[in-house]
Order: sequence, then C-alpha cells, then structure tokens
Amino acid sequence: MLSVEEKTSKKVKRENRSQKEKVRQAKGKSLEEINNTVEVPHNASFFKTLLAYSGPGALVAVGYMDPGNWITSIAGGAQYAYTLLSVVLISNLIAMLLQAMAARLGIATGLDLAQATRVHTSKKVGFVLWIITELAIMATDIAEVIGGAIALNLLFNLPLIAGVLITTFDVFLLLFLTKLGFRKIEAIVSGLIFVILAVFVYEVVLAQPNVGDIFAGFIPNPEIAENRGMLFIALGIVGATVMPHNLYLHSSIAQARKYDRTDEKAVKEAIRFTTWDSNIQLGLAFIVNALLLILGAALFYGTKSDLGRFEDLFNALQNPDIVGPIASPLLSILFAVALLASGQNSTITGTLSGQIVMEGFIHLKMPVWARRLVTRLIAVIPVIVVVVLYGGSETAVEDLLLYTQVFLSIALPISVFPLIKYTSDKKLMGPFVNKPWVKYLATTIAVALTILNVWLVIQTFSNIA
Repeated sequence: MLSVEEKTSKKVKRENRSQKEKVRQAKGKSLEEINNTVEVPHNASFFKTLLAYSGPGALVAVGYMDPGNWITSIAGGAQYAYTLLSVVLISNLIAMLLQAMAARLGIATGLDLAQATRVHTSKKVGFVLWIITELAIMATDIAEVIGGAIALNLLFNLPLIAGVLITTFDVFLLLFLTKLGFRKIEAIVSGLIFVILAVFVYEVVLAQPNVGDIFAGFIPNPEIAENRGMLFIALGIVGATVMPHNLYLHSSIAQARKYDRTDEKAVKEAIRFTTWDSNIQLGLAFIVNALLLILGAALFYGTKSDLGRFEDLFNALQNPDIVGPIASPLLSILFAVALLASGQNSTITGTLSGQIVMEGFIHLKMPVWARRLVTRLIAVIPVIVVVVLYGGSETAVEDLLLYTQVFLSIALPISVFPLIKYTSDKKLMGPFVNKPWVKYLATTIAVALTILNVWLVIQTFSNIA
C-alpha cells in the first residue's frame, strides 16, 4: 500500500506531466508565418544589433498613437489645459514596464500571452478571456473606423457614413502590405510614425504654448482623482495608452527575430535589445500624445465648450481668428493626413493581435483576410448605428470613440494580472523571471488601475440613475 508521501509524489508528477503536455500543445509557433524569420547579427556593435531588433516596438507604439489617443488627448487639453500631461507621462511609463514584461514572456518561454494564459487556465475560462480580449480589440477597431471616416470627411468632404463604409475595405491594404514581408511592414510603420511626429512638432511650435505651464502639467495633481470629469478623461488616456491587445501582440512579435533559443546568452541579448526597441518607440509615442494634449490646450482651453473635436482642430488650423497669422489650409491638411495614417497604421496591429488571441486562447486558425473582414464588420455596426441615430453628427461619433477608450481601461487588468503572474513564475521563466521590485510595482499598478476603474463605473452609473 502506498504511503501518503508516495501518493503525493505521484500526484505531483501527474500534474507536471499534464502541464508539460499543455505547454507542448500550446507551443505551436505564435504567428508562425513571421516567427524566427528575421536575421540578427552576431558579435556586432550595439547600434547595429539594436537596428536589427528594431521594428516590433514600432508596431506596438502604433497602438499608442491611434485615433483613440488623439481624441482623449485633445479633449483632455481642451477641457483641463495641461493638467493631464502627468497622466500621459505616467501612462507611458506604465506602458514601457508592461510591454517589456510582455516581450520578456515571449522571448523567454516561446509562448505569447494568450498561449500562456490558455496553458494555465481551463478551456471555459480561456474562452471567456478570449471574448473579453476580442471586445477590447473591437473597441480599438471602432477607434480606427471613426478616425479614418472623420479624416476622409475632412479631406474630401465625404459623408461620415460613406467614410465608415470605405474603411471597411482597408483589409485589402493589409493584405498587400503582408505580401511585402514583415521587415518591410516594420519599416513602413516606423516611417509613418516619424511623419506623424513631424506634423505635430511643427504645429505645436506654431501654436506657441506656454512652456512653463507645460512643465507644471507633468507634476501629478490630486484634483485628477477628485474631479469625476477629469478622472473620466484621465482613464480614457490610460485606456488609449496602455492597450490590452498590445500586450498579446508584443509577446508574439518579439519572437520574430532569429537567434539560438537554447543559448541563455542569446536569449538574454534578445530581451535586452527588444526592450531597448520598445522603450525608444514608446518614447516617441509619448511625445506624440503629449503634443496632441498641448495642441488641444494651446488652441482650445478657455474657449467655448463645443471645441476640442477633430473637426474643430481641423478648422482652427486655417482660421486666423483662432490661431492668428500661422493659420493655413496646409496645416489642416497635414492634420487630416496624419489622422488617416494613424488609423491605417493601427489596422495592421489590430489584425495581428486578433490572430494571436484567437489562435492562443481557442486554437482556432482563420485566414488573415477573413479575420480582418469579420472584425472590421463587427466594429462598423455600432458606428453606423450612431451615425444614423444622430444624423451624421461628428460629435456623437467622437463621443463613442471616447467611450471605447474607457472600455479599454476597464479591460486592461484582465490582461495585466496574468502577465504579472506568468513573468513572475520561476518555473516558467527560468533565469528571466521578474525581479521582485518589478513584480511588486506591476502588481501595485494593476491593483490601482482596477480600483480606479471600478470607482469610475460606479460614479458613472450613479449619475445616470
């Protein structure tokens, strides 16, 4: 007869075998078409190696400067001047920490976040988490639809409903880019980021904001937590900046580089340079978001309440009564082109993220074009409903965009807590496990975000009642 110790030992062995089998099943390569395909140099200089690893950070950063960021940052500046710059800064620092953890998970384990979550949960829980994550991706897609439709309206005076329908077919643009190869996609996205950055540096310089007020805005203000309206915008900025789908995306595309997965030194180097790439690109995203808020504050703060929308900013840039002698149709066109580029840029990352979570959570593979078309059609429906109900009102459509960003903030902890758990697991991560301070800081951030989000939802429903 077996002793208690022997029974316990057998049970542990069975559980370990079961866990290893789950990991083996999950380890079908994440985004197999790009996994382990990009060559990196050996024993090269720091900058040459960094250049080889640069790219995934740009695809991640794109999600941090999409139309959702634009409307929340502009609204924050228009309503509360420079106060919420501190939220932009803190959100970006949080994003740097979490994205570095996501990349570390993918490189160290060979699993993306969706695969790792599915390994450590039941089939039912995995399905529920997949649904929530898909909704978050759809919320992001809504922002892209709205941003693209408004940009087309501003550039060509197309009705919003026509712009919404046109954006439905941007799937064909994605398919074309996919055929160029992953490295070329990274280069195109990086180029568009610099175009967007250049546009807003130029426009903010012309707007001549108060530099002293800008620096003061980076100091956190207690009023942000006390003012429900300010908190609502602040959480929208967090939701638009720290995006759940980007954690899944980064944990997957960080595995695109070709290096020896069995060599601890090579893995350590991959983590190091991927983190450098991520932080540099997110630094650029921070500058863009700060510039948007500064532009909104410089042009609209203290003016009549219906300012602070995309159309308002577009018109203001060519109105001498608002922006003075710098007014020019060219500034307006640059703004609209950057908005359109931003929405199209985000299309790529949204599609890849959808593929990652679908394959990782429920092991379902679908052609990229089909996946993109289904997601975009679902995202278009609520936008069309709002456009029809409100007679093509751009204000109503942009309100919908703002609410999608708050939903992303609410969905964020569902992705963050598993990320912290898995990257802090010594058995899973080996020598690349989180340092204690990283674990505790990330946990504090996740708890704080959860509390703030719950409080905001309660206050919102209290007001409705």
